[in-house]
Amino acid sequence: MKTTDANSASGRPLPAVLTDFDDTAAAQNVAEMLLNQFGDPSWKDVRQRFRDGQINLKEYQEITFSNIQADRATMQSYVKEHANLRPYFLELWGFCQSNNIPMAVVSQGLDFYIEALLERSGAGRVPIYAVNTEFSSGKISYQYNHTNPGKEDLGNSKGFVVKSFQERGCHVFFAGDGHSDLEAARVADVTFAHKGLATFCDEENIPYRPFEDFGAMLVAVREYSNNGHKPNAG
Repeated sequence: MKTTDANSASGRPLPAVLTDFDDTAAAQNVAEMLLNQFGDPSWKDVRQRFRDGQINLKEYQEITFSNIQADRATMQSYVKEHANLRPYFLELWGFCQSNNIPMAVVSQGLDFYIEALLERSGAGRVPIYAVNTEFSSGKISYQYNHTNPGKEDLGNSKGFVVKSFQERGCHVFFAGDGHSDLEAARVADVTFAHKGLATFCDEENIPYRPFEDFGAMLVAVREYSNNGHKPNAG
């Protein structure tokens, strides 16, 4: 691991907290909420093609949101009214702010709905590594700024973002729930997993801690930060 200004005075890497959004930072799958409310009914067929491995996540997302029947403001309003953050997210964010610990949302979802929930919840300053979108003439365009070199066609890579923090000298705590989080779990220093990600970690013998909300993650980051002891990842 590189030694950078992200290291503490003792030379021990400072923690960084990275979390998936849909079904992790958010208690709901916000993308699917929007597709159910505003999308073409065929979106579930496209989702099945994705689950069957016929298309990748980038393709699934672009196809389904291309038929969305709402503008940015309408969808953001819907998110603010119907979605909520998982418990202890704000407490973890507050601890990270108070201790100059990097914390960010790392998602293969779309920036506008992530921004909406964070802003409504008072966490609008949390950095977001997601798919950048622009709305123009009823169309959505997409920018993927966090891809693995040579694999740009797959869209953003959470593993790429985790490794970028490690290269800055950080000890990365990561939380996620699904297959798109697996590459991050493979390289993170401490992984909190639930739902599908926990199953994938079991299959690959990747150590992880169970995730229900951000309470345990807050305890682990606080312990690492205050005591200088590396938490047991398993």
